[in-house]
Amino acid sequence: MTYTANPERYTRMPYRRVGRSGLVLPALSLGLWHNFGDATPLDTQRALLRTAFDAGINHFDLANNYGPPYGSAESNFGRLLRQDLHAHRDELIISSKAGWDMWPGPYGQGGSSRKYLHASLDQSLKRLGLDYVDIFYSHRFDPDTPLEETAIALADIVRQGKALYIGISSYSAGKTREIAGLLDELKVPLLIHQPSYNLFNRWIERDLLATTDEVGAGVIVFTALAQGLLSDKYLNGIPADARVNRAGGGSLLPGHLSEANLARARALNDIARRRGQSLAQLALAWTLRDARVSSALIGASRPEQITENVAALDNLAFTAEELAEIDRYAVEGGVNLWEKPSTDWKE
Repeated sequence: MTYTANPERYTRMPYRRVGRSGLVLPALSLGLWHNFGDATPLDTQRALLRTAFDAGINHFDLANNYGPPYGSAESNFGRLLRQDLHAHRDELIISSKAGWDMWPGPYGQGGSSRKYLHASLDQSLKRLGLDYVDIFYSHRFDPDTPLEETAIALADIVRQGKALYIGISSYSAGKTREIAGLLDELKVPLLIHQPSYNLFNRWIERDLLATTDEVGAGVIVFTALAQGLLSDKYLNGIPADARVNRAGGGSLLPGHLSEANLARARALNDIARRRGQSLAQLALAWTLRDARVSSALIGASRPEQITENVAALDNLAFTAEELAEIDRYAVEGGVNLWEKPSTDWKE
C-alpha cells in the first residue's frame, strides 16, 4: 500500500536547537539499534518508521553495525526509505556512526582511525542508498589513534560531502573539549554528542553537559529508558520473552535487573502515576528537562510504544518537589555499558 504521510505530523512535536548550529531535532528521535535487523519482519519495521514519521519524528539514528547481522539495519532502512520516505528525504535527519567492530581483520575491528572511519561510512552509504548522511559520528573514543587523525578524517568527510555535520558518542568531557578544538581549527564544528543517559545513569551531569555547552555542541541521549528497565516491562518481574532472555540481548544484563534497581523503578513509577504518566513517559520527560539536551533517542518493537513515548511530550514540566523526590531514586544503577570509552580507558 502506498504510504501517504500524516499532513499534521509537525503540529505536535517540539523541535530543539542543536547547540549553536542552525539545525533543530525533534525532542524524540528514533534509534534503530534494535528491531531493524533481519530478525525483525520488514512489515514491522515499516510500521515503526511510518508511525514515527507521522508523529513528527524526522530523525532516524543508525550505526554501521546495527542489526543483527551487522549492517542489516542500514540495509533495511535504506530499502524502506526508497519505498516509503524517498519523497521526504529533505525533511529527514539521517545519522550513522562507526567505532565498534564491523568486519574481519585489523582494519575492521573498530576505533576512530582515518582508514576505519572512511571505509565504514562508504559502506554505510551503499547500504543506505544515499549520497550523504546528515550526521556522522565517531562512535567511541579510540585511545590507540591520535585524536588529530580522527578530527582530520571527520573534517574531510564533511568536505567530501559525505556528511553534513559531525558528532561524537561516548567521549569524556576532556576528550570532547579536545576534539571540538581540533575540529574548530579545521573549520568543521562539532555539532553534537551522543552519550548514554537515564535516571540510573547520570554521568553526563558531572561535567559533560557543561562542556558541550562551552563548545557549542548539542546533546542527544541514548538509553533514556535504560533498555526497558525504566518501563512497565519489569515492574512485576522478568517476562519470559524479555530481551535479557533472548540471543543478542547482551546489552541488557541480568545484573541490571537487580532488586534494588527494580525497587527504585517501582518508586519512580508511583511518581509517574501521580503525574498522569507511565514510567517510560516520566523517564523520557526527565531526560528532556535540561534545555541543553536537544533530543532523546527512543527504540521500539511495536508502533504502540512509539505512540506512548510521544505522549511523554504532553507533560514535560516538573515541580521542584517532584525533582527532589525523583532524585531520591534516580541513583547510579550500574547500567552504563559505555563507561570505558567515556573515561578514556584502553580496551
